[in-house]
Amino acid sequence: MTDLFRSSIIGLAFSTALATGTLASDLPSKKGAPPAPVPPAITWIDAAVSIKAMTDYNFRGISQTDRKPAVQGGVELQFYNNLFYAGVYASNVDLVTRPDAEIDFYAGIRPKFGDLAFDFGVWQYYYPGEKQYIDTWSAGAPIFWTPKNTDFTEVYGKVSYTYAEALTVGANVFYAWDWLGTGASGTYASITAKYMLPFLEGLSVSGEFGHYWLGTTNQAIWSTTPPTNLPDYNYWNAGVSYTWKNLTADLRYHDTDLSKRECFLNTSDPRGIISGSNQSKWCGPAVVATLSFDITASSVGIFAPK
Repeated sequence: MTDLFRSSIIGLAFSTALATGTLASDLPSKKGAPPAPVPPAITWIDAAVSIKAMTDYNFRGISQTDRKPAVQGGVELQFYNNLFYAGVYASNVDLVTRPDAEIDFYAGIRPKFGDLAFDFGVWQYYYPGEKQYIDTWSAGAPIFWTPKNTDFTEVYGKVSYTYAEALTVGANVFYAWDWLGTGASGTYASITAKYMLPFLEGLSVSGEFGHYWLGTTNQAIWSTTPPTNLPDYNYWNAGVSYTWKNLTADLRYHDTDLSKRECFLNTSDPRGIISGSNQSKWCGPAVVATLSFDITASSVGIFAPK
């Protein structure tokens, strides 16, 4: 009887403990429930503003300001964490057709997959107030040194990969079916690299090497007998940049392998026309200093992420 009573007490205690443990697992922890995962914030719309001052507006190795300084500025609207974008950019220029300015309109998409980033879009170059440059022979036959207007459109694709947040390498392709209004196609492809130097935050070195394939004009420019083959060329740049907050200072060397004669064929530099030399220095070596200011609306509390 005693043994039976003892066994009953032990069995009851064991069952109670087991039941208590089972119930305890269903009760909330004293530490509280684990926090629910927080979805990443999304910036549905943003605006990026950029202002630049430079000693020479050098575009793919060719001066657009006759080796004189330029001031540029633009606004870009960005949607859904900068996946989609559209913008306008403007610069003073000093070109043979004497436009009032260069005004660019562009739009595209920038998908990202971790450290791999893409950029696909279309870019419109617009030169308001142009005047066609016309010269004559002694016999009075006209020579058209430029098209009536040099507006043109490019489509482009870019890809870049960032390694360890320090080294970024990229490749780019741009295509225009009517380069500078000449009727010639223009394809520019380049590779780029940028390295953030470890000993000073914001300091980096970068460079680019590209090649421009230019087609054949379909109109009587530079001569009375079309067509004219525009010379292809290589372009490269290398420089150092330092970014502090919203300011970036850049010092860069630009050059091409175009001869002065080939440079004249691609630019119709007025000095080559007036002097009769048919040569231009716009494509030669140049060292360009640039100071830029960049800011986004979200960084100052406007269009904040949600």
